[in-house]
This record gives sequence, structure tokens and C-alpha cells, in this order.
Amino acid sequence: MSEDRDATPPDEDEGLEREVRADRKFSLTEAIGRMAGGDLIKGGSPVTRKQQAELAIKGFLRRHMPDAGGVLGDILLRRVGESLLHDDYNQPLAMLADYVRQVLRSEYVLADLVREADVEWGRVVGERPYFQQPGSPPPLGDPYTTDSVRITLSRLIEKLAAGAT
Repeated sequence: MSEDRDATPPDEDEGLEREVRADRKFSLTEAIGRMAGGDLIKGGSPVTRKQQAELAIKGFLRRHMPDAGGVLGDILLRRVGESLLHDDYNQPLAMLADYVRQVLRSEYVLADLVREADVEWGRVVGERPYFQQPGSPPPLGDPYTTDSVRITLSRLIEKLAAGAT
């Protein structure tokens, strides 16, 4: 019996829909709902796939990367997020691992990341940032040195390779 109700001809469905719409005013809410399509109504996520990927990376960094100055994770997320514009969102942690490996392969990129972390840390805490000069020992109290960031990123790669979630 339920099969008979489900087998309504398409013409009748369209006629019924027209009849229902004829008795109500068109609203902005309805227009937005129509533009969003069926996915929003059928339980699709209002969060974009890019945002979902960024949230996965952010959560992983918070759980698995100690960050004494509190800004390195945000900088990594921002840098990886920029590359998410052109890549597949299905494996965000693989993208994070690829980016971290790229940083560890290049002293220049690592130094740039450390410098950005120093600047951001100084801005957040309202102090003059520390900058490690090449060939010199790091300043006392510097939360982000080339060696400390290299160690942090190396440990992060180990956790990513081990499949930590």
C-alpha cells in the first residue's frame, strides 16, 4: 500500500508543489533555501569541506603539538590552509605532514617560519620579539628558535606517521 503512495506520477508532484506555493508569500528565507539546494535540507553540512579540513588540522595540532609560545600551531594552520585552496580536502593530516616535511627540508623555509612565529608571539604578548641571528646562540627567553621548532616539527611528523588522531 505504501508503494502506491510513493509511486505518485511526477506531474502530480509538480502540481501539488505549485498549489502549495500559490498560497504563501515568497520570502528571503525560502530563496536562500532554494539556492542552497537539497543537501542542506537532507542533512548536508553547512561547514565547507575546506573548513572541515582546517578544523581537523587545528584539532590535531592542539592535541599533539606542544607550543610554549602559543602561536606556532596557528601559523602552521594558516600556512597549510593557504595550500588547501588548491588541493583535495579529504586528507588534511596528509597535507599537514607534507607541509611539515617541506619545512624541515629547507633551512630557509624553517627560518622563515621561526621568524613569523617570533613576530606573532611578540604581537600577541605585547613584547618586542626575539630574533635568532644566524651563527649566534638564541636569545634567552626566545620561545621559538630554529632548533626548538625543528624538534617540535620532527616530533609532529612522528605522530602523524604513527597515525595519531
